[in-house]
Amino acid sequence: MKPSPITNQNARQFPLVDYHYQTATLTGSGCCSINPSNSLRDISRDYFDGEANRDFVRDAAVFAALLATVVVPIVSGASAVLELCRALPL
Repeated sequence: MKPSPITNQNARQFPLVDYHYQTATLTGSGCCSINPSNSLRDISRDYFDGEANRDFVRDAAVFAALLATVVVPIVSGASAVLELCRALPL
């Protein structure tokens, strides 16, 4: 429950807020409860069993695309440096 502001329509000041309210409790609700996991290891195992495989394939594809776009400028830069070294009288 949010605090209810107590305002006066004719006043030119900030509204007063009543901070003495009771929070809502969830006991006795008709909602199904979720069984908590025993440890962080159980949570991570559940995640990696179901979702990690799909995410890994997608992340690997994005990584391969980024790697393919990065390799061309690096090879071109290395080639330019080698040509510069050959052109300089050493």
